Amino acid sequence: MKAIRERRSEKGFTLIEIMIVVLIIGILLAIAVPNFIKARETSRAKACVSNLKQIDAAKEQWAMDTKAAAGDDPGGLAPLVGAANYIKATPECPSSGAYTVDVVGTDPTCDVGVNGAGDADDHVL
Repeated sequence: MKAIRERRSEKGFTLIEIMIVVLIIGILLAIAVPNFIKARETSRAKACVSNLKQIDAAKEQWAMDTKAAAGDDPGGLAPLVGAANYIKATPECPSSGAYTVDVVGTDPTCDVGVNGAGDADDHVL
């Protein structure tokens, strides 16, 4: 009787190969996720600064139209926002902050403010 040796052509991956692939994916995620979070917060801060510039321009335009002097208060966003006013829609901070218009001659502020070490993710005009 012949000794039957069956050579199986097994197609598939070993456990070691799968573990190596999972390890590589984990390393790539460990590098990519913090960079993604930082980029997202930086873009939110840039959108907030853009809103602050828009509020400041609207406040200055309001001051010129009403002949308001430095230090006069427009009374918040209400006189600046509306279809017939200087900003069509109320700007909202993408990081859920709230805007303070302040008086003429000062910059508007966001209550998120400084978000770290003074870099690109600050919500300051």
